[in-house]
Amino acid sequence: MDRPETNKWFITLTVMLPTLIEILDTSVANVALPYIQGSLSAGQDEVTWVLTSYLVSNAIVIPMSGWLARRFGRKRYLLISIVIFTISSVLCGSATSLAEIVVFRIVQGIGGGGLQPMSQAILLESFPAEQRGMAMGIFGMGAVLGPILGPLLGGYLTDNYSWRWIFYINLPVGIIALSMISVFVFDPVYQERWTQGERIDYAGIALLSLGLGSLQVVLDKGQREDWFESNLIVVLAIISVVCLIGLIFWELRQERPVLDLTIFNDRSFAAANVVMFLTFFAFLGSIVLLPLYLQTLMGYTAFLAGQVLGAGGIFLLIMLPLAGKMTERIDARLLLAGGLMVTSYSLYYMSKFNGQIDLYTAIMGRFIQTLGMPLIFVAVTFTAMAYVPRDQMNNASAIFNLLRNLGGSFGVAFVSTMLQWRAQFHQSRLVENLSAFNPSFTFPLEQMKSFLDQHMGAFAGHAKLAEQAIYVEMQRQASLLAFNDVFFLEAVIILALVGIVWIIRKPPIGMKSSLPSH
Repeated sequence: MDRPETNKWFITLTVMLPTLIEILDTSVANVALPYIQGSLSAGQDEVTWVLTSYLVSNAIVIPMSGWLARRFGRKRYLLISIVIFTISSVLCGSATSLAEIVVFRIVQGIGGGGLQPMSQAILLESFPAEQRGMAMGIFGMGAVLGPILGPLLGGYLTDNYSWRWIFYINLPVGIIALSMISVFVFDPVYQERWTQGERIDYAGIALLSLGLGSLQVVLDKGQREDWFESNLIVVLAIISVVCLIGLIFWELRQERPVLDLTIFNDRSFAAANVVMFLTFFAFLGSIVLLPLYLQTLMGYTAFLAGQVLGAGGIFLLIMLPLAGKMTERIDARLLLAGGLMVTSYSLYYMSKFNGQIDLYTAIMGRFIQTLGMPLIFVAVTFTAMAYVPRDQMNNASAIFNLLRNLGGSFGVAFVSTMLQWRAQFHQSRLVENLSAFNPSFTFPLEQMKSFLDQHMGAFAGHAKLAEQAIYVEMQRQASLLAFNDVFFLEAVIILALVGIVWIIRKPPIGMKSSLPSH
């Protein structure tokens, strides 16, 4: 049945609801973990499975969503996904043990996995080819704002009500989304259908599930387990590498693969995915770094750090659709290159932070980043999908969203590890200066001892206290230098992507498009 003529803005609003709640749920539980831990009597290591279980099942389902849409029909699959996601959200909120909430989070991830790629595919097809940039500008409001709003919403609901409400809130949104999808979304006539008796790619499903599931656990647990010092991480890493390499060779030989990798024959799609992966690698890494820096080194409260992170939120809402509109008049590759350079500069700006920055300086670094990220997200999605055949849109969107999410997971794991390594490096170098023969050490040591004697009375132990105070400050400086290093490295990664942009073919501009409207 062909899709009736439906106002594209109704469709846009319809698909944005499930997209936003799914992206929010990847981060909304982070700030509530201590409350969940206390409520369910769980250990600190155990409770992190509340996050990991969702990410694992979500990562497995996302690349399968194109195949599942063909198997069940896209509209039906989207409705099933929302039902699973909504019901499991309520079950998560009512969980009475850690085992229960982990199981329900796995089910929630299964339901949520198809929401992003299916919503994106529907949105892209609802706009003419030359207006897809505008579509992605609107879609980006959820994709970019989700990781920012998630911790803020989670913190507010947890502080003012209960951690259970971070899950219960999905119920009314899910019901509204189901109603709107039932009315406004239809399967297009050109969508490839499942045929009776068609062979299911069980081997591909198994390799995909084992490979991505193991990889997600490695990325999420690696830092906590000290990476390859842990037998669990070593085993899962081997399983992941073997399965994912096997998956590539297997899927390329299948007539009906669960994951159609031939889409990478389109050089624009392939190059844009590299840019998206590494951009979210650095972007989500900085989302972790900035509040961590402000709280651990600058003494900011969690709420104040969240305000700095969300300072550009309103500006993002303006910039995303504006960037989408710009793709109708300007070569999206130019917008992408410009966005990469601005974002790289924002990370370089943050790499110059010192221990005395004020609130304005912290907000300015984040504000500069919000100038570049909308241009990147809209332009890279537009260029990636510009020449994708419409019957491949579900598969392409699934792969694109998978790589974006994996980029973020790799980025968070990378910055956490690099931060620890560089802090250890700088501490080993700085401690060399804590010598009785170094005036830069002995002079402030005597000043500190005199200060303590003056305000607390002469006491032999003050020399020891002064040494301890200086050592603590040395550790703080080592951490500060580590943050600077990681911000700078991410700036270099983003800047290097500018060269890849020109591999992408020139996308359609305005009414010059020769591509069919969908």
